[in-house]
Amino acid sequence: MKQLTIAIDGPSGVGKSTLSKILSLDLGYLNLDTGAMYRSVALAATRRGIDATDHDALRQLCDEIVIEFDHKEGAERVLLNDEDVSVAIRTPEISLLTASVAACPDVRHAMVARQRELGAGGGVVLEGRDVGTVIFPDADVKFFLKASAEVRGRRRFLELQVKGVTVDLARTIAEVQARDTADTTRTMSPLVQAEDAVVIDTTDLDIPQVLKRMFAVVADCQRANESSQSS
Repeated sequence: MKQLTIAIDGPSGVGKSTLSKILSLDLGYLNLDTGAMYRSVALAATRRGIDATDHDALRQLCDEIVIEFDHKEGAERVLLNDEDVSVAIRTPEISLLTASVAACPDVRHAMVARQRELGAGGGVVLEGRDVGTVIFPDADVKFFLKASAEVRGRRRFLELQVKGVTVDLARTIAEVQARDTADTTRTMSPLVQAEDAVVIDTTDLDIPQVLKRMFAVVADCQRANESSQSS
């Protein structure tokens, strides 16, 4: 059976990371969190004292760092120069900085090239904000997830609390809204729904309900591929 390229796009806090992990695990595919790559660049820039507006320094930074994805004992990890930064890249400060860093053309060029390299050949689930429009516009399956800013802010608030991060709910919702504005208005690769994407509003749905819809779409694509290959 042909291995598919599956794109999952949507704004911050809509559930992309959780859903892509489960979907990829069930299918036996590589799970590629494109947003984590930009977060890792933002973290590296912060540690080196690089301003988000210093594009020359950011370009050089991308040439010097190595971002990888690793599976250990069933857990997925994001590695920055061999360091597990899975938690460090999810703080509110890094979340806000990421939008500015991702707006740098040289950063996007470097990350997109790496993402296409990792996803070449199919058998991959990629999640981010421009997967189905820029990185893999010819993806076999495209999903666009959405939910209200209030619901997404509350989800992020609870997620950070579980990780022991001290956060304020109102501030978290405001940060989600600010990230939405930055993502949808940036000049290069803004967050936009692909015309052929399957749209799922997760505001009033839990993870199992969303997954049921996603698996149904993927199964239909697999059956269509099998039929075309056998004819």
